[in-house]
Amino acid sequence: MSNNRVEELESTVAELESTVEGLTDELIEAKERIRVLEAELDAETPTRVPNRRVSEGESEADVDVTAEAEPDEVAEAAADAEPDEESTTDEAEDSGSDDIIVA
Repeated sequence: MSNNRVEELESTVAELESTVEGLTDELIEAKERIRVLEAELDAETPTRVPNRRVSEGESEADVDVTAEAEPDEVAEAAADAEPDEESTTDEAEDSGSDDIIVA
């Protein structure tokens, strides 16, 4: 009986090794496909603006292409848009209402 048990265990080990090898191969292939897809995404510069339809009187060369803003431009615009501390306190003083509203 112990001979039979050893054969079963060896068979199970062989099946498990085969499964691990198959899964490892699939994992390697999946990683390679992911690298290829990421490379394709990096090569393309996606924009948030959909492609403009060209009307009958226009050619594709006539259509202006809108590019995304660079991160530095976005940071600069955000800094310009932030209110100064002085201007916010001046506005509160100018409103003339010192009442506290309790809800």
